[in-house]
Amino acid sequence: MRNTVHGAPPQSVVHSPAGGETFRDDRYAPPRPSRLPAIAALWRTIRQGDGDLLSLLPGEAFSMDAGELGYSRRSIKLFNDPVLVREIMLDREGVFPKSDLMVGALEPLIGDSIFVSDGPKWRRQRAMVEPAFTRLRLSAAFGSMEAAVDAAVLNLEEKASTGEEFSLDLFMSKLAADIICRTTFSVSLEADIASEVFEAFEVFEREVAQVRIWRLIIDPAWTRPRQSPAVLAACEKIRLRIGELVDRRSGREKDFFDDIARAVIDARDSATGEAFTREELIDQLGVFFLAGHETTASALTWAFFTLAQHPYSLERLRRETREVVGHRRIDFKDIKALDYAKAFFKETLRLFPPITFMPRVAMKSTRIGRFHVRRGTLVMIAPWTIHRHEKYWHDPDAFDPGRFLPPKDETLVDGAYLPFGLGPHTCVGAGFAAVESALILASIARHFDFEIIRPESVRPAARLTTRPAEQVICRVRRHISHDRVHH
Repeated sequence: MRNTVHGAPPQSVVHSPAGGETFRDDRYAPPRPSRLPAIAALWRTIRQGDGDLLSLLPGEAFSMDAGELGYSRRSIKLFNDPVLVREIMLDREGVFPKSDLMVGALEPLIGDSIFVSDGPKWRRQRAMVEPAFTRLRLSAAFGSMEAAVDAAVLNLEEKASTGEEFSLDLFMSKLAADIICRTTFSVSLEADIASEVFEAFEVFEREVAQVRIWRLIIDPAWTRPRQSPAVLAACEKIRLRIGELVDRRSGREKDFFDDIARAVIDARDSATGEAFTREELIDQLGVFFLAGHETTASALTWAFFTLAQHPYSLERLRRETREVVGHRRIDFKDIKALDYAKAFFKETLRLFPPITFMPRVAMKSTRIGRFHVRRGTLVMIAPWTIHRHEKYWHDPDAFDPGRFLPPKDETLVDGAYLPFGLGPHTCVGAGFAAVESALILASIARHFDFEIIRPESVRPAARLTTRPAEQVICRVRRHISHDRVHH
């Protein structure tokens, strides 16, 4: 079975109880949780044998405020209520640091960086890193983003000419990595040093993603995952190459660079005037590659998988691009006006949040709202369940970008949408991702139709991010009313 959209006409627009247009095509049903009872979910996960934590979640996880996931020797408590989630993530008393499971998985690669640190150390790092992602810096980086997208469009032109089938996941992974390499390090993915980092990251992501379900069930609290020799070797290679890129920006060539890495190297602690050490720089820049590459690749894979099966969204996106941009190239100031592209991407992030789980650990026995949490409990915040929760979203499993357009966006439940985290812990690269995604969606959708091979077999799985369980195979065709873009 194949699923193809070739510039299909828009479907009828319906109106929601909250008011405003609802941009749905009821023929498209996004992959959704099965909502099995707890024992059945556990048995299915063990039988599948692929370490997918999503399949462990019982049906009640999408309707409860909070509750125990009783699979493990350690207490695992899932929290969905946005008020309680905010209390945990703000962690004013320092009771809920990031989980040993997450820290143990990522520490060999990114050390004690902003992604895994807590408390004063995290606040210092955040204050120093944040200026690298200001609007002014994003405007300067836009040309590098555009160069990577241009290269991707040329690649798709070749694939359209041959009609070859290819991995959508791998294509989006390379595009996201190319953008990070160009904006952060001023090198394209084709450069030897960048391609080595990318290949080592592929090993890291593949190996770390293999969650041993039995280990999660039988290991006691405070048990950190052990990394394989392949993971440790990949981490060593990545850190070595990033160190070389740091050294180039710290030596005699430093004045030649005006990129994100250079901005982080120049950052100073406001209290002491100190810069990051070399090891700290490798930590932070490793985070940028990990977060900016892996999470973006995941989200883009789901976005184009959805576009191929949602003709209204495809036509609406193309119409908006024509109205805003015409036949010229997209520039930075256009991004602000691409409202539907941004709403489409937000809805993609709602249904397929790249960060599936945000685990914390209770350092002492305490209470969260009316719920008792004992010391050592794995406190699980799951955008996957919150974003599909029956209490916070109308028709939660439906794909509807209209949720994020006026006037319906005014009815969103505060704290029920957290693909980039919450409050002070909102991802420092959220603005970068918004600009990047709108550029990619508008640039590629205006030129190409995607055809997904066997879309019915695609299901999400919790790896390092929310990825398809198997590769998504597709082919592309040039859009019939392909307009020439004037450079």
